[in-house]
Amino acid sequence: MLHGESISTNYGSLGYCSTLLIRGSQNIIVDTGHVGRRRALQKALNDRNLQPADINIAVMTHAHWDHAQNYDIFPAAEVLIHEWERKYIRNPHPNDWATPLWTNAMIDSLGKVKEVEDGYQLEDGITVMHTPGHSAGTMALIVETEEGPVAITGDGIANAKVMSTKINANVFWNEADSKRSIERISQAAEIIYPGHDRPFKILKNGQIDYLADRKLTFFGIDINDSNINIKSEKIKPFVMPGIESQAIAN
Repeated sequence: MLHGESISTNYGSLGYCSTLLIRGSQNIIVDTGHVGRRRALQKALNDRNLQPADINIAVMTHAHWDHAQNYDIFPAAEVLIHEWERKYIRNPHPNDWATPLWTNAMIDSLGKVKEVEDGYQLEDGITVMHTPGHSAGTMALIVETEEGPVAITGDGIANAKVMSTKINANVFWNEADSKRSIERISQAAEIIYPGHDRPFKILKNGQIDYLADRKLTFFGIDINDSNINIKSEKIKPFVMPGIESQAIAN
């Protein structure tokens, strides 16, 4: 519905996550993004002749600021979050800039929140896969389609570079877990809908084949301004200091 982008500036990240719509026996939305994308999200729904009240299930692949701020506009939806993520956000690590202290209050304010675990089925052919590493409770959805299994990964695989290098772009929980999760996802599906990129297919030779064109327009920028610089290199992977001290309380 909305493709994600892995774009940062010297002033910070734009944080545009992918927002996916699954139309099965129910209307399921995955990752609603931050409030800077709220109008784009509402337009994408309108373009599909849907209103927020038509969404039955809203999946939160993880509770970071850039994925989790628009669930409040879906009054009828049951919000699904992994049980580890729900526990973690009650007491996030002080170095975790992606999970502000207000995250727990925000999710508490939602009407219907259901904690799920690995193997939970939303309906026939749509299954939760726990993919920790990026965060404690990052989860993917494995969706059976006519083209084969499709993985909606959140930031377990944020973009094609993560898939190619097997290195998560941002690790807030555990590096070893993040690598295992990338491998597990790649074994489960060849078609990937990543957290901050266009969908792609993993070819037999390991190369990436994008399945959608990139369409991105910037407004309010003077391209002749010599102070505007565009650089193609990717941001280096980030590992949160202090991850080795973390554990999920029972």
